[in-house]
Amino acid sequence: MTTRLRAAALDTIASRAAVPAYDRKRLSAGIVHFGVGNFHRAHQAVYLDDLFNKGRDHDWAIVGAGVLAADGAMRERLAAQDFLTTVVEQEADRSTARVTGAMIDYLRTEDRVAIIDQLADPAVRIVSLTITEGGYFIDPASGAFDPGHPDIAADGAAPDAPRTVFGLIVAGLKRRKAEGTLPFTVMSCDNIPHNGTVTRNAVTGLAALSDPGLAGWIAEAVAFPNGMVDRITPATGDRERQICAEEYGIEDTSPVFCEGFKQWVLEDDFPAGRPALEEAGVEFVPDVTPYEHMKIRILNGGHAVIAYPAGLMDIHFVHEAMEHPLVRAFLKKVEEEEIIPVVPPVPGTDLGDYYRLIEARFANPKIGDTVRRLCLDGSNRQPKFIVPSIADRLERGAGIAGLALESALWCRYCFGTTESGKGIAPNDPAWERLRAQAQKARDDPLAWLEMEDIYGRVAQADVFRKAFTGALAALWRDGTEKVLARYLASGL
Repeated sequence: MTTRLRAAALDTIASRAAVPAYDRKRLSAGIVHFGVGNFHRAHQAVYLDDLFNKGRDHDWAIVGAGVLAADGAMRERLAAQDFLTTVVEQEADRSTARVTGAMIDYLRTEDRVAIIDQLADPAVRIVSLTITEGGYFIDPASGAFDPGHPDIAADGAAPDAPRTVFGLIVAGLKRRKAEGTLPFTVMSCDNIPHNGTVTRNAVTGLAALSDPGLAGWIAEAVAFPNGMVDRITPATGDRERQICAEEYGIEDTSPVFCEGFKQWVLEDDFPAGRPALEEAGVEFVPDVTPYEHMKIRILNGGHAVIAYPAGLMDIHFVHEAMEHPLVRAFLKKVEEEEIIPVVPPVPGTDLGDYYRLIEARFANPKIGDTVRRLCLDGSNRQPKFIVPSIADRLERGAGIAGLALESALWCRYCFGTTESGKGIAPNDPAWERLRAQAQKARDDPLAWLEMEDIYGRVAQADVFRKAFTGALAALWRDGTEKVLARYLASGL
């Protein structure tokens, strides 16, 4: 027998899963969060739930917000269950479920006035974001904010009727400045190098289009701490809803499944105050850069390394990819020989031990993470997760055979068929462009590197061009398995 998740049912659910130990009616809003997806609910919301369970900082509850149709759909699902979420943590030898209650409201996406009013409320001292790597209007090659994007240009022309997250943030800050209210801190929780700096550039860059004076005030008065976030969190589907119902007796339309591991490293720059997240396991540091490099290149880059060969071989789950001896060995060789050697030292961390932890996390058979999710959005992820390692190695005169092969595998994947001939459904916002370039590249591999907005100067490096050309030609001639085996034996 299942119980539908809602506040009135928590006493019943408590016999099957952990539930909030605090009185949610006594919570008050301190954070507005844009992008209430699975990762946020498995990460930031869990840290706050842990803190609230300790009896601390109940004036830092979350109010959700968003601008996309998907945000509106999520809002309706969560509102129907009093903004509660079932979080199922899965490790190879155990699974546990908990209900988190750190969110107390979720504003309607269409009600921009209500969102701006909430942002202007002095009680809101942090505005946080998980809007994906592609949500920051970044030019991939330069890494700079793109003020020419149509949505940004529209917000610049009509700042009082914003359509983007950044337009809403600018509108909220404008109100606070006019009313003499201390500005909130803006905290990105996305997998982007220097995510705070990137967010600052987006907010000030947009503000400058309509009000340079406001942009200058934001640059001086508003804090944008950088942070590194980590927790493997797959998408929710029927499988997850069924497990939640059958194993825990909880009927949740949007449960979150994740690994047990989580990590959050933050620069301590919160002039308006912050919750005592260190008591919930967050590490505060003066400079998050080393942690960012480690996580983005070793974990996110590692995901890319296994994603495309696995996708081409019709492997569905990530743990199944790790069970394939060639894929696992390919990951190990590329990480140990090409990625880790160009990752700067991280305080108190052995990078070899960190990689071995990553390897075990990828191999978790319960997490249910899919290869398709890892293949998603390569046009935004490759310039952040893979290309910087290639650039660093080229600068050192070091080998790039494995990373060139990873790029060739991505190109082959974007051709649109697996090696069995099965069609690959569009899996990138720029899928049509990628597919067109990949089809050209079958006969002319260098056509793929014409996408200089993705590859930047790397695209012009003779060493990389030669390695990529050879790898892609070999994939078409011999297939993924034979090419991986040859690379592992001789390095191509």
